[in-house]
Order: sequence, then structure tokens, then C-alpha cells
Amino acid sequence: MQSSHTFTAGSAVFDEYNLVSAAGLVPVLGLAEQAGLSELIDTHVDLASTRVASGAANPAGKLTSIIGGMLTGADSIDDVDTIRAGGSPIVFDQVYAPSTLGIFLREFTFGHSLQLGAVLRRHLIGLAARTPLLPGIAGRAFLDIDSLLRPVYGHQKQGASYGHAKIAGRALLRKGLSPLVTTLSTAQAAPVVAEMRLRAGKTGSGRGAASQLRSAISTARACGATGKIMVRGDSAFGNKAVIGSAVAAGIEFSLVMTRNPRVTRAIESIDEQEWTPVHYPGAVTDPDTGELISDAEVAEVEYTAFSGRHKVTARLIVRRVKDANHPDALFPVWRYHPFFTNSDLPTVDADIIHRKHSIVETVFADLIDGPLAHVPSGRFGANSAWVLCAAITHNLLRAAGTVCGGSHAVARGSTLRRHVVNVPARFARPARKPVLHLPIHWPRQNDWKTLWNNVIDYEPPQAA
Repeated sequence: MQSSHTFTAGSAVFDEYNLVSAAGLVPVLGLAEQAGLSELIDTHVDLASTRVASGAANPAGKLTSIIGGMLTGADSIDDVDTIRAGGSPIVFDQVYAPSTLGIFLREFTFGHSLQLGAVLRRHLIGLAARTPLLPGIAGRAFLDIDSLLRPVYGHQKQGASYGHAKIAGRALLRKGLSPLVTTLSTAQAAPVVAEMRLRAGKTGSGRGAASQLRSAISTARACGATGKIMVRGDSAFGNKAVIGSAVAAGIEFSLVMTRNPRVTRAIESIDEQEWTPVHYPGAVTDPDTGELISDAEVAEVEYTAFSGRHKVTARLIVRRVKDANHPDALFPVWRYHPFFTNSDLPTVDADIIHRKHSIVETVFADLIDGPLAHVPSGRFGANSAWVLCAAITHNLLRAAGTVCGGSHAVARGSTLRRHVVNVPARFARPARKPVLHLPIHWPRQNDWKTLWNNVIDYEPPQAA
């Protein structure tokens, strides 16, 4: 593709006052308000004592400005300035400058972050009631808990410290900050963020997980999870605090157990005839016998974890995989991966369901490809607020995608920003009626109009 005109240096002029670079913000932020975002912020976020006199003024306008910037792809405070360009200040009220938003974020403390966490939970509940965000949640819901390490650089980041990370299969120490995330999903729905909390980089992965799980269970039930709920996690969360919280709440757990002598003895007690092949990369069906030939097998044994009043007896399901480092061994060399569960699923199904815990990584990928590409402030409280705004933004994008329908219901955040949010439009007011003139032949026009009609023509249900 080549230009069909001959341009000069003066051919490009930034002079269009009515051009809106991200017209998709209109329906998406409208959807946020229909789920009660500004009202929730006004109710729960109270910055009573501030270092700057005007720093805490109008938290709803400032937080929605940050979220609006994140919806367009902002990954730093300066990037939020894009929402002030062209006709956006005409279309939206309370559009704040990055300098004002930076002052506001630096007023946040740990307690204020807890207030914003309450907004995250309640807004998710509102979105679940307003949109088909979590289809099938009444049958079975999944809570996946995990942590990640976001690297930072320099010496001015509060809370930044060296923590363990794994990159390309190699464990190493990186200086950073560590968000702990609990996602909520169903068999048919992409995951949304139920809980999120920023911690220092050196914090152990499982620290604070039990209390976060208890809060996430309440959120899941408020979103409509009237049936079974299962929490899944890796070995950092297979401890008595997390499992005890799951048992006390009456939900299922499927958590990896750290190898220790007791677990090893339990694995060794499994009879060789009890191992069942499972579908795994490279699995094939024997054409003569019809049996599955696989490099992975599963079996289970009853196991009692912990002791005293914390004792829990359930199923230890073990997946063993042929060790690729010994391909020519006379006898198979196996690597064992045990997880502890109280579900009633068949062994093979329980293993498949447990491995789908990796769906939490799709949320991490979306956040890292968007607002968590950086943790932008030097203050820990500001970064905590930024992380929670990122979680609210993720859920809002996910809800907008479900309203659009089709493939957008499970699309990545970057796809939703490209197809739905960052659509240019010219704002006009013929006969004082606001009109957005969007590009003709826009490839996702039908999906965009579906979202627009659903939000703009929405009538809240009348109270009985």
C-alpha cells in the first residue's frame, strides 16, 4: 500500500477540535456507570487527610479518568493525557491532566487501597448483573490464585525488592513489585479479576492468599455462583491456611502440594496398575488396540495433609510425565506432579480441570500488555491504586466484549482496545443533537453498534 497523494511538510496540521480518537470510550464508560462505578467510588473511597490540599478532591472523576486512559492503552500516568486530545473534553466531563492525577495517586495509602479494592469487588458484581459476563456461573465457578513479579528499575520505588521469578524455565532473582491476583471464571467465560493486591517484591507468593481467597469467595457468590466453586493454585498456595479457608467456606480446592517425604511415600504407594494414560501433547491412539498411548499418566491415593486441628483428608492426584532428559532409558524415567483436591470428579477429569489453572496467565498477559507494562510511581500507595485501576479496567473491557458478542466475548484486551475502544470519530451537534461520525466500512462496525445500542438504549429495571 502506497500513498496516493504528494504531501508536503505543511500537510499535517493538528487543528481538529471535534475529532475524538477513542470514541469507544463513550459506550464503555457508559457501561461502567450503569454498573455503578462513580457511585461506588464516592461511597467507598475517602481520602480524608492529604499532603496537597486539593489532592483528594473529586476521586470519582480522577479515578474514572485513569481508567479511561487505561482503556485506550495507557501504561503510565503521562499516557493518560491522550484522553484530553481533540474533542474528548467536549464529549466527557471531568477529564483531568496527568499532573493532577499523579498528585491524586500519591495521596493513596494502604488503607485507601483497601477502599479501592472494595470498589473493584462491587463493580465486578454490578457488571455481572448488567452483562452476560460469567455464563454458567450457577453451575461451577473457578477461582484461580497466583502472583507475578513486575520488574522495576532505579532506587526510588517504595517496596521494590528482589523476588524469585521464572523466565524461559529458569529461576532467577529480579527487583520488582509483586501483585497477588485471584481471578473468577467459568467453563464458558474468560477470567475476570475478583481480587488484586500489590505487595513488595520479596513477599512470598502465598502470603495473604487465605484472606484474599475468603473475600473472592464472597464476591463469586454475589456474582451468582450458587453451585460449586473450586479454587486452583500452584504449590505456593497448597498450605494449611488456604486449604483451611476453602474447607471452612465449603468450596472445592485443587492445589499443588510441595514435595516432601510424606507426599513421596504416598506416591510410591500407588500400584503400577492404577496409572491411567491421559491426553497430553504427543498422545496417540493405538490403531490395533484402541488404547491411548501417552507420555503422561494419572493415578490417585487418599492422603491426609497437615496435623492436629488443621488435618485434612482428601485425594492426592498425581500426574507423572516421562522425563525428556532420559529419552533412551531402558525403563521410563518419570517426573511426578501431585495436587491435592476434595472434588468428586473422576481422576482424569480432575487432572484436566486442574491444569486449566493456567488460564490465570491470560489475565497476566493482558495486564502486562496494557496498564501493568510499568508500575509508574515511586510511591507504593500510588502503585497499589494503579494496580487496582488496572483490574477494574480489565473487568470493564471483558464486560464490553461480552456485550459485543461473538469472538469479542473471549478476546484479548489489546484486541478489544483496537476493535472497540480506539475507534476515531468526529463529534458534531446538528440541531443540538450529539452525533459521532465514525469511519465508514469499519471492520467491526456491527459489533461496535451492538455495544452502542445495548448501552445507550439501556433502561434500568424498575423497582418492584
